[in-house]
Amino acid sequence: MTQLSQEFIEKIRFNEKGLIPAIAQDWLDGTVLMMAWMNKESLEKTILTRKVHYWSRSRQKLWRKGETSGHTQQLKAIRYDCDSDSILLTINQVGSIACHTGSRSCFYQAGINEFSVNPSIENPSADSCSEVFKIIKDRKSNPKEGSYTNLLLKDGDNKILKKVGEETAEFVMACKDNDKNSISNEAADLIFHIQVALAHHSVDWRDVLEILAKRRS
Repeated sequence: MTQLSQEFIEKIRFNEKGLIPAIAQDWLDGTVLMMAWMNKESLEKTILTRKVHYWSRSRQKLWRKGETSGHTQQLKAIRYDCDSDSILLTINQVGSIACHTGSRSCFYQAGINEFSVNPSIENPSADSCSEVFKIIKDRKSNPKEGSYTNLLLKDGDNKILKKVGEETAEFVMACKDNDKNSISNEAADLIFHIQVALAHHSVDWRDVLEILAKRRS
């Protein structure tokens, strides 16, 4: 353990049982994947190996995430909250399955959003671009009558790339006019049509996010 790692751990406020809640979040799209408990030993092991380890309260033992399923978690970053009594693990979820039920996220139960109570079972939202791309991929696999996305996908590159070109020009003109509302709208249109082109060529949005993440760092 490095001195920096020890200093980090010393700032953590474990509860009376020596535990702290740890939330795992996807490093690319921000999806909340799961919550489990850590103690000092599991935290040290996680930082040392970059493989996420938790503490099992029921078995009273250390466990490495994915040690039986193969769905391991690779640590990207770690931080604690304002009270230092909970931590956030930014991780790469191998296999894209965090829950023991086989779901991507443990938080898939029905809930309430700003519009209504949602009775369906689904994973929590990622960032908006990732959610839009998820819909585009679903349209590709399950065409829907009257869908604009399916119209584009049906006509292929000729239609899709023409729209990418048109939206690019409109975005440029909006910037030239310095119209902030138009810039936002045209940027959204351009990103959408780029995503349709990606889906048409079977390139995943996460591939783009990974490249951006590498360039950021």
